[in-house]
Amino acid sequence: MTSSPLAPGEARCPGPSIQEMARRDGQEPPYPLNFEAYKFLGDEDIPFDRYTSVEFARREFTHMWSRVWQWACREEHLPEVGDYVVYDIGPYSILVIRSAPTEIRAFHNSCLHRGTKLKPSGTDGATDQLRCPYHGWTWNIDGSLRSIPCRWDFPKVADAAFHLPEIKTALWGGFVFINMDSQAPPLHDYLGVLPDHFAKWALENRYVALHLVKELDCNWKLAIEAFIEGYHTLETHPQLLSSSPDAAMQYDVFGDHVGRHYMTTGFQSPHLERVLSEQEILDTILMGDRSMIDPARLKVGPNETARGVLARFLREELGKHFKADLSAWSDAEMIDAIEYNLFPNTVLFPGISLPMVYRARPVGMDTNRTQFEFLILRPVGGDGERPAPAEPYKMGKDELFSTVPGMDPTFGHIFDQDTGNLRQQQEGMLAAHKPGQTLGNYQEVRIRQLHQTLDKYLNRPRAVDLCGISKGGRDP
Repeated sequence: MTSSPLAPGEARCPGPSIQEMARRDGQEPPYPLNFEAYKFLGDEDIPFDRYTSVEFARREFTHMWSRVWQWACREEHLPEVGDYVVYDIGPYSILVIRSAPTEIRAFHNSCLHRGTKLKPSGTDGATDQLRCPYHGWTWNIDGSLRSIPCRWDFPKVADAAFHLPEIKTALWGGFVFINMDSQAPPLHDYLGVLPDHFAKWALENRYVALHLVKELDCNWKLAIEAFIEGYHTLETHPQLLSSSPDAAMQYDVFGDHVGRHYMTTGFQSPHLERVLSEQEILDTILMGDRSMIDPARLKVGPNETARGVLARFLREELGKHFKADLSAWSDAEMIDAIEYNLFPNTVLFPGISLPMVYRARPVGMDTNRTQFEFLILRPVGGDGERPAPAEPYKMGKDELFSTVPGMDPTFGHIFDQDTGNLRQQQEGMLAAHKPGQTLGNYQEVRIRQLHQTLDKYLNRPRAVDLCGISKGGRDP
């Protein structure tokens, strides 16, 4: 008697699941890591022209980027009244400013006289007014009109009507989010499960310890997709196979906007034939500079595991460093690769030893250029003192992550491997005879989720065009 074939999306890597591995710690994985939420989303190919077409990119700007919640900066970037950041996304430029001690506002970065940007793109600073550098029209930092040179020549200008057009803002996890759609749902609704899942992890109690910015020669979606699937580990990151059960990684889908993967550190890849000892696994996890580590503390004793020893070590050492009590943090939260993505372009790691955040934004209207940003968010110490956020370090196009000051060389090498594939992928899509990419049903489900959510925005009636003028109907 033969067994019935598996339905699409049911196949899994042979061997124990991530949930089964995590339970070997002798404890129930903490909520929200103690369940799976995979959903089969189909198996159609994803057309390459979604990454290469200028027309498709234009539709993304008019239908999607102008309607989604996206983080513009961290709250710590605006500590004092008058502090501002200019956030650019494609053709849009948004001026985000702390207008009062407990109030952050955002405005279209455009003078209501003749359209000049009030502040240059990509800049930040402090100001007590918003003054156009061309003719001197001036607004208060709450957006109200302050003065117009030769006011006698503008009898039609009423103060109330010439308040700077405001953009919706909201806060979560220490991030300042903006949304250009005045009819957008509240941020809390958009975030889905994130406020619940991150309740303990409290990203608002973190500070920016490292901030790297690098331009990549690819579409923004490729830059995000490179980090939301682990299928590439076998070929791209072979050095991780000794301590990462890559093909067994767990993938979850939470509604339209949130996805997750979860991988237990300290288990070898199912692709390896030889069974490694726990000490070999531990030695592999701690690659890189070990000059400041006491080797005697990195020995796996009888009845111990590599992940247990590593979690204990990091709990003690990081607790001392951050002056924080980490005793309530499970082994999984200390060392596992727990990664959430928020549509369209944010990737969040809530853990202590992998405290990373990424985002990818189009550069202008170019389908082949992306600004990739990498942040490390360290916990604020038990004394409550928050260091000033690290200044963004703008990398050269050929500069390696592994050589950037302050970047762990081991992690930097991983990012060099990841981003090193992207230009070839973008160029390969343009050279392809086959019209689209074929995705795995399970390991690449978050890529499919991204495109299906994108389609939901693209297929809605248009809200604004590139000039912010209301439109009706649909694009052809």
